[in-house]
Amino acid sequence: MLKTDIGRLRIIAFLEGLSFLLLLFVAMPLKYYGGYTEATKELGMAHGVLFTMYVIAVFPAKEQKGWSWFTTLVVLAASVFPFGTFVADYKLFRD
Repeated sequence: MLKTDIGRLRIIAFLEGLSFLLLLFVAMPLKYYGGYTEATKELGMAHGVLFTMYVIAVFPAKEQKGWSWFTTLVVLAASVFPFGTFVADYKLFRD
């Protein structure tokens, strides 16, 4: 799976989506309801790195899959919605 651009994108998309969900549904409540501000700092940094890796990984996958620019924009937009990368994986990344 790591040998192809789309395989690397699928792994990064899964990790990015998971970090986003953890940030929204675990770290944010811990910060605002539990007073644990470090949760968002630590997980936010990890999510930021994974988000950047996702954006970078989209472009080689675009070439491999032959996506149009519209499809590429949809794939990029998927990363800003909860569960978006999981839907993109199901609809676009699989062969």
